[in-house]
Amino acid sequence: MKKQLLLAVGLLTACIGAEAQKPDTAWLMVHYKFTHIMDTTKRALTRTFNMVLFVGKNASAYKSYDQLVADQQFKKVYAEAVASSPDGQPRGINRTGIGSPTQYFQYPGEHKLFTKDYVMVNAYLIEAAMPAINWTISNDTATFGGLHCQKATGHFKGRDYIVWFCPDLPVHTGPWKLNGLPGVIVDARDTKNEVVFAFDGVEKTVPSPPKGQRIGGNTDEKDLPPILQGLNDDHNLIQPPAQAIKTTQKEFDKLREAMEKNPEAFAQAINAAIDRGDKPNSDHVMVRRRPNGDSGPVMNNPIELPEK
Repeated sequence: MKKQLLLAVGLLTACIGAEAQKPDTAWLMVHYKFTHIMDTTKRALTRTFNMVLFVGKNASAYKSYDQLVADQQFKKVYAEAVASSPDGQPRGINRTGIGSPTQYFQYPGEHKLFTKDYVMVNAYLIEAAMPAINWTISNDTATFGGLHCQKATGHFKGRDYIVWFCPDLPVHTGPWKLNGLPGVIVDARDTKNEVVFAFDGVEKTVPSPPKGQRIGGNTDEKDLPPILQGLNDDHNLIQPPAQAIKTTQKEFDKLREAMEKNPEAFAQAINAAIDRGDKPNSDHVMVRRRPNGDSGPVMNNPIELPEK
């Protein structure tokens, strides 16, 4: 077990630069209320997350809107703490993760999907082919937030989905991994309502502030304190993170499985590596341990089901 943990820590602290993908600029934001019934024996405990799809001309990025808002609030709190500190060094400030940390970057024209995900403190980037979904488009129409939409149905990852897409937004993208229709998918749910991406609004993007007006002025991102790294990102810029550990889905699943088998030992190994001065490759700076006996939520209904 010790040897496996050392190997895992080695993987976590090794940073492999991901190949750069041509960036795109978002001009539209589609908001969703995302719900997923993970435990079918406790349906009433379902949580809702605020998510957002940044839509560009050739690409899209699906992220946690809750986390984006929390990051903006943290920047304000940090700046106020710096201003009030006698030596300019704020203390006792922790940056926390909110919502889903997983992000999806779709490039429909190139048939590529990039997934940014985490194991403990490290960010990983998984490149894959854009999944193909066999959609059936109907003549049914509906309006979502002033968007004229059309209905489609399709089967994907063990579930039957009903979606509404907007032909006036001619980008073949949608939330999560949903894609392949002649317009942006603005609302989607499986027929059991166990996985729901409910439309929650649409708006044009707000221009990003000039670099000199961001945290640290013109300071390079890598020169910022670890707790601030990742907060200067231009969210309108659609591009997978350059500094991430590039891996395959198979290897990522192996690493996550090793962590889930013994999370306490895994956390201890990671914290020991950080204490030795190994810098985690992520925008998180603390490994949060679970209380004894708390194994987290039960997952008997994953979003991707095996095909029968």
